[in-house]
Amino acid sequence: MRKSVRPILLIVLACIAIFFVHLDALYINIMEARNFISAREMLNEQHWLLTTLNGQARYQKPPLPTWLVAISGALFGIKNIIALRFPAAIMALVLAITTYKFSLKVTANKTLALTGSLVLTTSFLIVFAGRNGQWDIFTHTFMMLCIYQLYLLFTAKKGSYQHAILAALFLGLSCMSKGPVSVYTLLLPFLIAYGIVYSFKNLKQRILPTVIFIILGTTIASWWYLYVYLNDPAELVAITGRETANWTNYNIRPIYYYWSFFSQSGVWTMLAFISLLYPYLKDRVSDKKGYQLTLLWTLISVVLLSIIPEKKTRYLLPVLIPLALNTAYYLEYLFGNFKHLKDKRETLPVYLNFSFIGLAGIAFPMVGWFFLKDRLDGNWHWFIMLSVALFAIGFYILRKLFTKQIRAVFYGTIGFIAAVMCLGLPLSRLVVINEAYKPLSQIHSWEQKHDIQVYEYSVVAIEMVWDYGQKLPVIERNGEITIPSATRFGVLVSEEQRTNFLNTFKNYTVEKVTRYDMNTAKLGTKSHRTRLWRDLYLVTK
Repeated sequence: MRKSVRPILLIVLACIAIFFVHLDALYINIMEARNFISAREMLNEQHWLLTTLNGQARYQKPPLPTWLVAISGALFGIKNIIALRFPAAIMALVLAITTYKFSLKVTANKTLALTGSLVLTTSFLIVFAGRNGQWDIFTHTFMMLCIYQLYLLFTAKKGSYQHAILAALFLGLSCMSKGPVSVYTLLLPFLIAYGIVYSFKNLKQRILPTVIFIILGTTIASWWYLYVYLNDPAELVAITGRETANWTNYNIRPIYYYWSFFSQSGVWTMLAFISLLYPYLKDRVSDKKGYQLTLLWTLISVVLLSIIPEKKTRYLLPVLIPLALNTAYYLEYLFGNFKHLKDKRETLPVYLNFSFIGLAGIAFPMVGWFFLKDRLDGNWHWFIMLSVALFAIGFYILRKLFTKQIRAVFYGTIGFIAAVMCLGLPLSRLVVINEAYKPLSQIHSWEQKHDIQVYEYSVVAIEMVWDYGQKLPVIERNGEITIPSATRFGVLVSEEQRTNFLNTFKNYTVEKVTRYDMNTAKLGTKSHRTRLWRDLYLVTK
């Protein structure tokens, strides 16, 4: 690596462009809404330990990420979306730097470590997780910090107790973010891979620090569960039973569901796949043992995830960490050797991967104008800046690609992603428009005008509860119906519950008032979900 390059500075700049800019551009999704509602109820009702969601016990996930969101919300405003997503962005930055430090320690190769960190930073799932107030980025970032300290524990000649204590702290924080998920999907695969490749040398000298790590880590990880069990045991047992059942009864997918896991790296998909071809790369990489570690770590993580019947694409997030480091080995090989490669079987995938990115940049001004020209009022400046940036970067990528300067092509790709995030996100809400969009927060003016309390009839839509701004009382819950005592009240009713609602209030006067639709997609499209709209009825005794 050139001496003028400052790896940490480059990583920080890339993370600022990718994770911190326009954090309020995208609509809040269901996973975020749950976290944000719990944070709001922490602040409003002091539910810091016995956490709630719309007034009901919410023990499915530990509260650490929600605490961080609540603190950020208290400082900058609980309605400030940027503030609520800011902790996740911080976690993404910490993950990128930790990944660099870990790789540098394993390989002593700054180019390899920086490349892996930048691949990780720009991988699709990581970009998504780092810009959303969800639990995943928290638990896996803390676990990566734990793994880094464990590696130091396994290899350092002194300071074993310090590394053991820090590893235990980060293990506990990871489990306080999403339970033992990252232990299974990130830590266990690492330990297996490390044991196979390097073996646990001189382990006898580290028995006591390891015992301290296990005991202290387990204590930090479990104290909240113990507190909840002592204070609300019945609810905790019921929730735990439902969550456990979900692993075998909910979102069940075949064992091969994750076969295309490498595609979640986004622009690096083809290169990530080639990096998994051990017979091809084993004698080409600069550090064979390090390559074996990241390859086994990646594959073991995928296998362990595949064993679990419940599967979701976002569960692959921890796989992207070792996969990024694995891809870096292939990219480093290309940096030094692509100019001399003659075999088209080696060069064609590289040309295809980066040509697609370059051509996308050059084509964007025309394609983007064709699709967005009627919606650009007030947003022309963003479209022009994005068009100029992507065209220039696309031209640069193609020019450097066909002169076989792959290192320059790599950094051009990083710039391409950064430009999309910095200049393209303000245009994101123009892509899908629902002319009937009407947020539930508008209902407050109707409540105040008529001095009426509004209720949800049955199952709430979490995003709508968040937009409502406070707890939304529910009439029918788990088969039990609680009729409001007021003579007049409003009821929000979903399409699925309309018949039940009319039967419940058949002896009342029922008048439809309006519809609140929080779908971003148009009515009639596949993305328009009945879950995200409610009809408001005025009910009078």
